[in-house]
Amino acid sequence: MKKIAVILSGCGVYDGSEIHEVVLTFLAIEQNGASYRCFAPNISQHHVINHLTGEVSEGESRNVIVESARIARGDVEDIAELRPENFDALIVPGGFGAAKNLCSFALDSENYRVNEQVLSACQAFANAGKPAGYMCIAPAMLPLIYPQGVQGTIGKDKGTAALIEAKGLIHNDCNADDIVIDTDNKLVTTPAYMLATSMVEAAGGINKLVKSILLMV
Repeated sequence: MKKIAVILSGCGVYDGSEIHEVVLTFLAIEQNGASYRCFAPNISQHHVINHLTGEVSEGESRNVIVESARIARGDVEDIAELRPENFDALIVPGGFGAAKNLCSFALDSENYRVNEQVLSACQAFANAGKPAGYMCIAPAMLPLIYPQGVQGTIGKDKGTAALIEAKGLIHNDCNADDIVIDTDNKLVTTPAYMLATSMVEAAGGINKLVKSILLMV
C-alpha cells in the first residue's frame, strides 16, 4: 500500500488548515487504495480567528499540532519526526494556516519565508525525487522549496500569483476542478478553495491531484 504524508497547519480555514480540503484529501487517498499519516509543526499559531465573526480572538493562543489533531482525530505527529524514506509522497492542503503558520506569505508579502522545520521536511521529499501535491495557497511555498522554474498554480488571482512568481514560480492559471502538473519535479498543484465555490468543485481538483501523485509513485 502506498503511503502519503500530509502536512497540516492547524484547524480552520482562517487560521489553520482548510477542513474541507483536508477531509477530501483523506477520502481521495483511501478511495485510491493508499494510506496517510498526518504531521504538523509543534509551534504556536500566528493568531486565533473566531470563525463565526472572522475577528481575531485577542489574548487567545493555540498550538498548530494540537489544533491539527482535531482534523486528524488525534493521530498526528510532530513534523520533526517526518522522514521521506517512510513515505511514497507528500501532500500539503491549504487554508490560511499554510500562509500564516507553515510560511509567512499572508503576513510578509514578497518577503515571506517558510518555517524551518516545514522547509526541511518538504525539501527532503523534493531532494529524494518523491511526488508531492500542494493545494490552495500552499503552492506559495514552492519557489522556496524547489529549484527556480518550478511550475504550479494558486488559481487565477494575478496579484497573488505575481508575488509568488517574483520568488521563482512559473504560474499557470487553473480552474478549481483541475490541476497543474510539473513532471520534472513530480509536483501537482490545484487551486481548491482559492477558487472553488462548492465542495464538489474542490473535490474535482483534489481527486485529480491525489490520483496523479499516486501514478507518479
